[in-house]
Amino acid sequence: MEAALRALKYLKNAPGQRFLFLAENNLKLSAFWDSDWVGCPITRRSTTGYCVFLGNSLISWRTKRQKTVSLSSARAEYRAMMGTCCELTWLRSLLRDLQLPHPEYALLHCDNQAALHCQSSLPRENATY
Repeated sequence: MEAALRALKYLKNAPGQRFLFLAENNLKLSAFWDSDWVGCPITRRSTTGYCVFLGNSLISWRTKRQKTVSLSSARAEYRAMMGTCCELTWLRSLLRDLQLPHPEYALLHCDNQAALHCQSSLPRENATY
């Protein structure tokens, strides 16, 4: 509910801006993320960025410097993936709380094979994404 109020407050303060959601049956969540490796020359920390789509509409995005130094590009990408998965979990919960139809799973897109391999080799018994 807090997120809905925040969105309404944003719309009230930015009357020229608007959200456009086209009528469509494809309400699948999909996310794209990427991360650089030691992008900051001073702190050597990586920067993460992601965007999340509901159908064809962009509903969430973020760019943030990672809190720790990654020792490899795969680790930086893996941290980016985990942050994206946390956002997807929260969005699915929000859609459920708003009683909107929501998908059982989300499509994740990444360009780093090592990060995908790390994720695919995790045990699945208790995993919820």
